[in-house]
Amino acid sequence: MLLSPFSLARQVDLAFWELKDELCQIRSGTITIQVRDNVIGKFGVKHLPMESRDGRLEHHDEKGLSEAQFISLKSMAIDSLKYKKNWTHGEIAFDFTIRNNVLFASVQFESNYNMANLTKSKSV
Repeated sequence: MLLSPFSLARQVDLAFWELKDELCQIRSGTITIQVRDNVIGKFGVKHLPMESRDGRLEHHDEKGLSEAQFISLKSMAIDSLKYKKNWTHGEIAFDFTIRNNVLFASVQFESNYNMANLTKSKSV
């Protein structure tokens, strides 16, 4: 499936729908989206399925994101794209956690530039 005719916002929407089943099983994590020429290449979720307490691994059987929380996180991710300025290559990370049944989320942009591209297009 070729995504380039789609806006970056539409691509983020599609990526979130692809991740929905996984997101609805976890309570915190980081969604990463790699962008090249304003096209999403790779995307996924980083999360810890278990944590250690007093030297013992504990698995949490709690539910992940609710339908409303998923929609809210996806909307925040799409809305955050208006803060992406003047770069076409990089990574976007959406951190989220559920505490006391309340969703907390943040976004981080990483822009990438290639020196080889700069020296080819401009005489230095």
